[in-house]
Amino acid sequence: MYGDAAGRTERGCKVKVCMVVEGCYPYIAGGVSSWVHGMIQSFPKVEFVILSIISSREQSGKFLYQLPENVSEVHELYLQDVDWNRKGRRRKRLDRKEYHELRSLVLNQQVDWDVLFHLFQDTPVSLDKLLMGEDFLHIVREYYDLNFSQLVFSDFLWTMRSVYLPLLFTLKMKLPKADLYHCVATGYAGVLGSMAKSLYGSRLLISEHGIYTREREEELLRAEWVKGIYKNIWIEQFHKMSGLAYERSDLVTSLYRHARELQIDLGCPGEKTMVTPNGVSVEKLQDLPGKEAEDEGMVHIGAVLRVTPIKDVKTMIQAFSFAKEREPRLKLWIMGPCDEDEEYAKECFEQVEALELADVVFTGRINIRDYLGRMDATILTSISEGQPLTILESFAAHKPVIATDVGNCAGLIYGENDEFGQAGILTHIMNVDEIAQAMVDMARNEHMRLNMGECGYKRVTAGYRIEHMRKTYRDIYKDFAESMGLAWEE
Repeated sequence: MYGDAAGRTERGCKVKVCMVVEGCYPYIAGGVSSWVHGMIQSFPKVEFVILSIISSREQSGKFLYQLPENVSEVHELYLQDVDWNRKGRRRKRLDRKEYHELRSLVLNQQVDWDVLFHLFQDTPVSLDKLLMGEDFLHIVREYYDLNFSQLVFSDFLWTMRSVYLPLLFTLKMKLPKADLYHCVATGYAGVLGSMAKSLYGSRLLISEHGIYTREREEELLRAEWVKGIYKNIWIEQFHKMSGLAYERSDLVTSLYRHARELQIDLGCPGEKTMVTPNGVSVEKLQDLPGKEAEDEGMVHIGAVLRVTPIKDVKTMIQAFSFAKEREPRLKLWIMGPCDEDEEYAKECFEQVEALELADVVFTGRINIRDYLGRMDATILTSISEGQPLTILESFAAHKPVIATDVGNCAGLIYGENDEFGQAGILTHIMNVDEIAQAMVDMARNEHMRLNMGECGYKRVTAGYRIEHMRKTYRDIYKDFAESMGLAWEE
């Protein structure tokens, strides 16, 4: 745990919010992290505690963000860890009720999660001894006999231990107390928020930027580390956790209408759901530095992203190589951190070298104000997105976009509730020919580029301003505070 837990009255804070995040803030830059950072800064009279889920202790304390003054503590949960302080712990045998609920969880039956919360919060359970013990063995054996007897049992048993270990680490997490738990995903974050609500009687708000269960499904279907039927077991696990979060939440927000429909399809009661679009500061992206002397005669396409597989930078590079052959004026700027997945970034660098590509620049982490004005258009070739902030920022800077048809990209480009017109070019994911053609079209049609940029600007100023987003969450936080009898201070 980091930070000093200064007294709430000393800080003038009336409401305490625990922001529960997974795999992002404050360790990794990106759209969700920027959103979290902006949310905390938007409410300086609210005390925030960060509960961050990260992979291992190696990441501990390595913050990329300067924490705002109203963040009093940072707590960390490691999903890949060892079972510390095992000495002296007895081999835990479950009582009848505990056994029944753990069995129900493994067998995908109705679960009384409160029994499991209290089991792991109130009892000094050794996870190693539990997972290697008779109770878990018998439960897994029953599940195996019912559904998977064609598999090798020893492989199945070890897989089930690997599936349940991160969930059990989550259930053992000692939670900081807060009035409202704001989880920026379902999954493990949703489990923590649901457990906090059960233990402390707090309120629970879920804000999904992408639909967590669907994103994990997509990752698992492409993954090499898990094979065959075991992919389905992992996917079921994420469905269980998201189902818990939807059930226990007081309010579930999404960024756009179709995402809300997906939440309802996944079991979230419709009356709990609410669409709260992203927002950007339009004013901060005006009067940007323009093109430099060296840019004369070139058409710049900029990609503001993390160099990771989900952004599919390799397809972007391949498409650019084809577009460059047809339109030599093109230049590709890949702007963002390369250290989140260093192996993938290295493969991207090597791809550029192997294709002998000129005019591809990797800038690393940037201030977008320094570069966005030099761009003629921006590009996003992701295989999964929610409602990308980078598209909204591009629109705010009067720049059109090329984007794959994922998340809300089509809605942002074509509009959902307006008649401003087309603000970019939509392509299919991993379609090199379509993406290359979009780059060529942007390069060869200046009138189209400028017109699309203005359509995007009108769209973002009408419906995606950060002021609108802040007001929405201000009303949500205020309603929660008043429902708990807490004073709300502007």
